[in-house]
Amino acid sequence: MPSRIRQESSLHQAEELGLNEEEYSQICSILERKPNLIELGIYSALWSEHCSYKNSILLLKTFPSESEHSLAKAGEENAGVLDIGDGLAVVFKIESHNHPTALEPYQGAATGVGGIMRDIFTMGARPICSLNSLRFGHPSHAKSRSLFSRAVKGIGDYGNSLGIPVMGGEVFFDRSFRTNCLVNAMAVGIVRHEDLSRSSAEGVGNLVYLVGARTGRDGIHGASFASADLSSQSSSRRSAVQVGDPFSEKLLMEVALEISRMDGLIGMQDLGAAGLSCASSEMSAKGKVGMELNLDHVPLREIGMSPFEIMLSESQERMLVVIEEESKEALQKICSQWEVDSVLIGQTQKERKLKVYHQERLCAEIPVDSLVLGGGAPQYIPERRPSPEIKTRRNRSLKSLEQSSCLQDDLLSLLSSPNICSRRPIYEQYDSEVGIGRVVGPGRDSGVVRIPNTHRGLAVSTDCNPRYVFLDPYTGASSAVCEAARNVAVRGAKPIGITNCLNFGNPMIPENYYMFSESIRGISDACLALQIPVTGGNVSFYNESEDGPILPTPSIGMVGLIQDLKKVVPSCFQKSGSIIYLAGWFFPSLGGSEYLYDKKDGRIEGSPPSLSLEKELSLIAFLTESAEKRLLLSAHDLSLGGLAVSLLCSSLREETETFFDFHLHSPTLEKIIFSFQDIPDAKKTAQESVKGSSETPSGRPDSLFYFGETNSSAILSVAPEKQKELEDFSRGFDLSSSPFPLIPIGRVGSCEKIHSSEIQLDFGFFQLSAQDASKAYMNGLKGAL
Repeated sequence: MPSRIRQESSLHQAEELGLNEEEYSQICSILERKPNLIELGIYSALWSEHCSYKNSILLLKTFPSESEHSLAKAGEENAGVLDIGDGLAVVFKIESHNHPTALEPYQGAATGVGGIMRDIFTMGARPICSLNSLRFGHPSHAKSRSLFSRAVKGIGDYGNSLGIPVMGGEVFFDRSFRTNCLVNAMAVGIVRHEDLSRSSAEGVGNLVYLVGARTGRDGIHGASFASADLSSQSSSRRSAVQVGDPFSEKLLMEVALEISRMDGLIGMQDLGAAGLSCASSEMSAKGKVGMELNLDHVPLREIGMSPFEIMLSESQERMLVVIEEESKEALQKICSQWEVDSVLIGQTQKERKLKVYHQERLCAEIPVDSLVLGGGAPQYIPERRPSPEIKTRRNRSLKSLEQSSCLQDDLLSLLSSPNICSRRPIYEQYDSEVGIGRVVGPGRDSGVVRIPNTHRGLAVSTDCNPRYVFLDPYTGASSAVCEAARNVAVRGAKPIGITNCLNFGNPMIPENYYMFSESIRGISDACLALQIPVTGGNVSFYNESEDGPILPTPSIGMVGLIQDLKKVVPSCFQKSGSIIYLAGWFFPSLGGSEYLYDKKDGRIEGSPPSLSLEKELSLIAFLTESAEKRLLLSAHDLSLGGLAVSLLCSSLREETETFFDFHLHSPTLEKIIFSFQDIPDAKKTAQESVKGSSETPSGRPDSLFYFGETNSSAILSVAPEKQKELEDFSRGFDLSSSPFPLIPIGRVGSCEKIHSSEIQLDFGFFQLSAQDASKAYMNGLKGAL
């Protein structure tokens, strides 16, 4: 009979591991004794914010998590799963790797990619694309530039080695991310329904295999490290950052995909945060069984590792596989074929406890349900209250900025802004061409990837404007969902579900938790309106440093379904002579805008763009159904930088370095401006004004019109012969409160090489050289990478 480790832990040791006195007392009560240090380490990891969501789970449960397409509830599996027809499902998820990247940007970002890929392929889905949502300090700041460039290289090197194309993403720069940057990695995969693997260890006497790389000391305390603010002492915890090997991951992926089709597979799970401790306890709890592990059989890459280190190691490229005993030879054959280690380290048991043995000693004996999210792990709702200082900022008038002294100079400055300029220097470091899936690559509203062996596709996007969330967390978070939906809808895709990565500061600060709770409410209401589920995701708290908290960033990963890839709508103008339309409810605001940030040295104030979920629904339906009828030549969302930036991006084809010139009709623009001038609540729509008024206002708010940001709007181009059909079709999307706004504002001109002619882009009230615009836009990130 193995002897038990008797050495008891202390409250001081618990506090050093991130547990508080109440939690330590609760553990003693559960075990009916004081835990030993190994047990305490397991509890500290599983009860950390990163693993247990103890300060967020009660609010996360309020998300709408099911739809007619759902094949798993949010949080039930490693990633979200939605039915897409023909016996296929899309599996997708977004997760953070923020603190590791802030400490060691190359490995932190690289292993973020590796971890999210394992969440996908351990479910039996082959990853078909990836995305990333990044936040850094301004690239003019030396440390921010170093973090940014090394993180992008880590993402590129790992993803390129795996052979998974990058289809989209976003990057946003703000001084609040100087020390605590954000790296949110998203992956999307496809699986046949019958090959879908679960992460449950059901049944007694089944075998538990550790498959993949050897276990080392990297990543120990990674979960607890991600559950505390960054400080000047954080650099001493570099061992909490994992080290990745993409070539081992590639082999592991092929092994996982073959195992998923193997008879006798019970469950499979990635070893991520808290390593073996988390995977074994979560799989056991889901299967309503216990698990015995013998650490003597775990392959180690470092000598002298203790049971504490083995159980908490977050070494990469590993997974736990539970199979029926009759399938062990089949498993070993698959692993041997790919030269991947597979070692029997335990079995499931009837008693619902995690029992860990090492050198003939019982190192840990813990009820599995007491460890996991939704079981015995603590659940809190911290105090919350709005910030009076943010309310003051939100109520500040921006009237003085509504008129520009030089529209040309203002637009050139915006185009060169790191938040608006070309992302080509970033995505050229990623392989978006590998495989045969790419339809629309990164750099525009959304990427489009083919569903293998079909004529259908998926549009994918990540979105969030953290300034909007800072000023108004409910509207800002709702706007993030709606922008992501618009970004797939302009490609002709119907939004079917989201995953989210909720990046916030210390939840124990009431103002931070208020932003978090209001963001949850905003995301929920937007998803309910769109009738799409939140399929899962990640919460990342404690994104604070000695500089203060980050701007709140609930990143949204959206997936949309395209039934016919022949009907995908491009972002850019396509044909000379086509009509340019402003579609949707155009109510621009300078609150939280890039224009304000650019003109006022980083100020964030004013009221962000208003949002009507009813109007968003109408616009999204119009875009997707117009695409289905092939009425559109191009479509581009209006967002950061406003109307002028959207027009410029619609006219520029980066891949061919060509421009379509365009000419806007200034009398029409004048009437649109009049429709919202001096009407803050925008009771009159632009379309109503165009039809009914010819008055020319004085003191025209040009900068508000050209650079104000708005929800519920898009720029379209339409062939002249389709113009009447489109306008007639749009009437079917009228609301009871207003007709659907579809306003012809100009015409597309000729297509020319950027450097071969002096194209003048006619914005109605001003003109701009295409060469000057291109130079500003294409060189905005020059030197940052």
